[in-house]
Amino acid sequence: MSSSLYRLGRTMAALRWKIVAVWTVLLLLSGALAAGLGGSFSTEFEIPGTEGQEGLDTLATRFPELAGTSGQVVLVTRDGSDIDDHRAEITELMGDIAEVDGVAEAPDPFGEISPGTRNDDDTAMVAQFQMDGQVGEYPATAVEEIQHLVSQADSDGLEIHAGGQFLQSAEIPFGAGEIIGVIVALIILAIVFRSFVPAVIPIVTAITGVGIAMLSLMALSAGISIPSVTTALGAMLGLAVGIDYALFILSRHRDQLARGDDVRESIGKALATSGSAVIFAGLTVVIALVGLFITGIPFLTIMGVAAAATVALSVVVALTLLPALMGILGERLRPRRIRRLMAQHDGALPADAEGQHSPGGFKLAWVRLVTKVPALTIVLVIIGIGAVSVPVKDLELALPDLGTEPSGSPARVTYDLISEEFGPGYNGPLLVTADIINSTDPLGVVEDLENNIVDLGSVEEIQIATPNRGADMAVVVVIPEGGPTDESTKQLVRDLRESAPAWEEELRISEITVTGSTAIGIDVTDKLSAALLPFALFVVGLSLVLLMLVFRSIWVPLKASIGYIFSVLAAFGATAMVFEYGWLNGPLFVDVNGPVVSFMPIIVMGVLFGLAMDYEVFLVSRMREEYVHTGDARGAIERGFTANAPVVTAAALIMVSVFAGFVTSGWFMLQPIAVALAVGVLVDAFVVRMTLVPAVLALLGERAWRLPAWLDRRLPVVDVEGEGLAGVLEHRRWSAEHGEHALRLEDTIAPLIGEDGTIGPLTGTLSPGQLLVARTSDDAARAAFLALAGGRLQPTSGILAVHDRIAPDDLPAMQARVHWIGAGAPVARRLAALPARNLGRELIIIEDLADLAHAAAAEDDALVERLDALLAAGATIIVGSRVEGTSPAEQHLHRTLRDPRRLTALTLQRSPDHSREGALV
Repeated sequence: MSSSLYRLGRTMAALRWKIVAVWTVLLLLSGALAAGLGGSFSTEFEIPGTEGQEGLDTLATRFPELAGTSGQVVLVTRDGSDIDDHRAEITELMGDIAEVDGVAEAPDPFGEISPGTRNDDDTAMVAQFQMDGQVGEYPATAVEEIQHLVSQADSDGLEIHAGGQFLQSAEIPFGAGEIIGVIVALIILAIVFRSFVPAVIPIVTAITGVGIAMLSLMALSAGISIPSVTTALGAMLGLAVGIDYALFILSRHRDQLARGDDVRESIGKALATSGSAVIFAGLTVVIALVGLFITGIPFLTIMGVAAAATVALSVVVALTLLPALMGILGERLRPRRIRRLMAQHDGALPADAEGQHSPGGFKLAWVRLVTKVPALTIVLVIIGIGAVSVPVKDLELALPDLGTEPSGSPARVTYDLISEEFGPGYNGPLLVTADIINSTDPLGVVEDLENNIVDLGSVEEIQIATPNRGADMAVVVVIPEGGPTDESTKQLVRDLRESAPAWEEELRISEITVTGSTAIGIDVTDKLSAALLPFALFVVGLSLVLLMLVFRSIWVPLKASIGYIFSVLAAFGATAMVFEYGWLNGPLFVDVNGPVVSFMPIIVMGVLFGLAMDYEVFLVSRMREEYVHTGDARGAIERGFTANAPVVTAAALIMVSVFAGFVTSGWFMLQPIAVALAVGVLVDAFVVRMTLVPAVLALLGERAWRLPAWLDRRLPVVDVEGEGLAGVLEHRRWSAEHGEHALRLEDTIAPLIGEDGTIGPLTGTLSPGQLLVARTSDDAARAAFLALAGGRLQPTSGILAVHDRIAPDDLPAMQARVHWIGAGAPVARRLAALPARNLGRELIIIEDLADLAHAAAAEDDALVERLDALLAAGATIIVGSRVEGTSPAEQHLHRTLRDPRRLTALTLQRSPDHSREGALV
């Protein structure tokens, strides 16, 4: 992967202005689509298959008057007079609301069909109305018209407020807090780079990626139901990871420029090293977010996929647009001091100027402190995180209702007024439905059902109990004593559902369901809570596998996974402190305390997993690299920590500033997620990765880097730190010295195909425009050599290069450049069909020389001339021969080729243990 990223970085730098133009066009195109399609986001949280959702769907078809989005008009007399004194103006107001386009029904609250709810002293009333469908289905102007009518009707004698679900908005309340978070990130970047110019680049790339992602979501929302919180979550993650990923690559580029590297070469190296880690980090976030499908909840799966797509786009931007911008800025990204030195020495950096900055200071002092008595450090970290995690026991979950809207908003004012005048239960009515089609006394059955519900307790009032117009369905609107998120309301829903089978048998009715927005919210919360453990096992198991691949160790993944769990517990504990205990409510703009949004834990676990693995890879991979080179376990910890800790510190602070900016939005649905992520990142980066991890590694010593041999052989190799780059750079230096070759073998050994043993070591080269005959009667050896040259077989040692592609990283790219003509294939036809373009970069392998000789003698008189043309165009041809020596077919080729010097032969043998057989001759 590193070799491909190296070439990608150099290509992006070379095509810099074209790449910037492509991304600009993509941004404008996504904006045009969003504006043209005019989609809208959903405020509904549906879970197909739950009782609440099935009941609501049935209600929509059999009792549509109660299925649409509900609205409320709260009327309170200002002088304490009786509400009946204002009957005329209230009736007129509800009549005007009924005529608004988008309102399905607004009955007179003084009528008998749907009487309004009164308070105990008859000084206040709640009048109900229903919209035509769910939020987004009725005209957007309907909300403004209703609010205008209510405002006009408000008088000196009557205080009137509109509320209810119809006021729920899909608009995302972005504000100054998010902008401040980005500005803080810019300041941190400027401090890290000690320059303003490089600090702006990560901000530009992150905003570009987020802009395209959010505009694309807006366009998609025209045809797909996308929850409104998805855009805020995607923007928050996209900004955070987009800035961080650019920081990792750009900081490596700046370090290399400070050592005097050429700009374009440095861009390639930066992508090959830090770019590999960015891909791994982004992949972990994407997998964790897509893993939300485990919950089986469609809206959460959509949220996860959308957020994952935003993160993936941020990775693509970091690998394409970022190197293009680095190429445009060129030498301006090189530190000024280094630029002056190079200018004074004809563009070269003096040898004595390199490595002047020793990794000391606070970084070295800190890592030595935490590893001096590692057991003590571990105990202190566990105690500290344990103390922060204690409030997790009090963390309650629920879907937010209108009581979580910002203070002073119309919906919140109405919600609080209803709770004050009527009781909290009136803000969260439950709808009990039943199929009564077999009943001969619909009214009597409804009355009996109503009495049974009241007998359960925790019921404040039965607001409506009536059959529908067809008398085949009963609906009982139950007002619970507690609010929508109170435990008593949840228990009432459970009691109703547990009693349903007995009622069905007693009353001879069927399909009793408990539904409504409150019941659906409880269903969502219950299903999310049940999905937490499977998702946690998925995430932790994934981290163990991925980190085992990267670090070739068992202890490092175990330590990383346990540290991740610590970070999650600390994040949840801090969230409970803020939203349950009310700590720091003022500074954080939190308007209400109580249950947090029910999908907060699972979203935070998924996102924090990716970020935690990100920091783990950047810190520990450098430690592993130092250990592999030196074998000094303790010294590797110090050198690796001091090298990468500054970048991880900056990345974590940027993450925290971006997440903290979203806390100030005042949007309760997003605030708990932002608080948990900010605290989680802070704890994970500074307590877990920079304190606990060095201590654990110091305690384990060399054991930390060991992996059982049997497991090591079975795990694929993952190059995250760009270890394969060394081979790419070596081959470039070799090619500059010896010229370009189509095939390069140097001490190359490969396993035989279909048999035990090896072939090689093979050493030699093949220039473009040559034809090589590989001779041997050993089928396994010949097959192994041809597969090796064609990129179909990975060498066990030595160097294998086909043009500029190096094994093992570039085996797929090698295969893409090889035209393979198998034994028995129509050689003449296959050669004639070869495209004329890029033949100088292609390799043609013909398995059997006999097929070539037969085609030339019996099928195509011009075949040898075609071979001449291919060789003259720079194509390289390798042909397998089943004869040990020079065969008649090979002699014929030698005589008939226009330039016999293009023909080369190789005699192959297996590799006996006592000798080094196999050489180009």
